Amino acid sequence: MEGMENLPEEQRDALLQKIEELQVRDSLRTYNSVVERCFVDCVSSFRSKNLDSTEEKCVSRCCEKFLKHAARVGMRFGEMSSQSEQQMQQMMQQQAQQGR
Repeated sequence: MEGMENLPEEQRDALLQKIEELQVRDSLRTYNSVVERCFVDCVSSFRSKNLDSTEEKCVSRCCEKFLKHAARVGMRFGEMSSQSEQQMQQMMQQQAQQGR
């Protein structure tokens, strides 16, 4: 990660560990949110502990939609991040040229 090379190793390790913890927490929240949403939307009967075929199809569609949505959001985020990085580089180049 950019800028972390200036940190002492101990602080860098602590920061990386905290980032990893936040990522795990975020992943668990997302997973729990999808499970809850798909359950509420799809499960209508509690007569059996197994899903019936309609519920199973609904859960599959629900999860598939979420995964497609998450992939698209990730792709857009990557595009926006790349654009921001390019703009930043252009600004830095312009400033360097003006400073000459």
